[in-house]
Amino acid sequence: MDLAGTLLPALLGFGTGLALIVAIGAQNAYVLRLGIEGHTRTILPAVLICSISDAVLIFAGILGVGLVVERTPAALVVIRIVGAAFLLAYGVFATVRAFKPKALVANDSPVPISTRAAVATMIALTWLNPHVYLDTLIFLGSVANQQGESARWWWGAGAITGSFAWFFSLGFGARHLRPFFARPGSWRILDGFIAVVMLSLGVRMALGV
Repeated sequence: MDLAGTLLPALLGFGTGLALIVAIGAQNAYVLRLGIEGHTRTILPAVLICSISDAVLIFAGILGVGLVVERTPAALVVIRIVGAAFLLAYGVFATVRAFKPKALVANDSPVPISTRAAVATMIALTWLNPHVYLDTLIFLGSVANQQGESARWWWGAGAITGSFAWFFSLGFGARHLRPFFARPGSWRILDGFIAVVMLSLGVRMALGV
């Protein structure tokens, strides 16, 4: 296969993957908060979970697993109910934080979050969200398979690269926002935003929208 047959599908996959992933959702909101708070020990496992999960689901979609999931809606119903409950609970906690904002100062250390807790939360936000399966396993997998027998793998690799690039940029770049979050009002805005995202996703998920 020539360069155009490999590079072009990869670039198209990269752009399509980013278009889906960049939209602010539960994963992005949690990674953003970890990065801003400076949880250096937990941010790497968190972004790896997001990126590797996307990689697994995209490749599974290319292999045709997406068709199996699409034909077994009962599995997505269970995931939707559990995921909605989790998102609603997280949204309530974010709402409480919005009414009791804090501030970051130069010598502040972040409130400790164990790696196990961060990993568990990130896994729940990723794998209990049926939209993740629809976006990666079914949609991206289907688009990849339209590229041809060999080009589909390059397209999938591009989409996966986009996922890694976005989550690592978001997680490790968020620390540059710390000066802005030295003011309690900034935390009120962030937590209010996260609360709206989580609660709206939770409600939509519960209603099956």
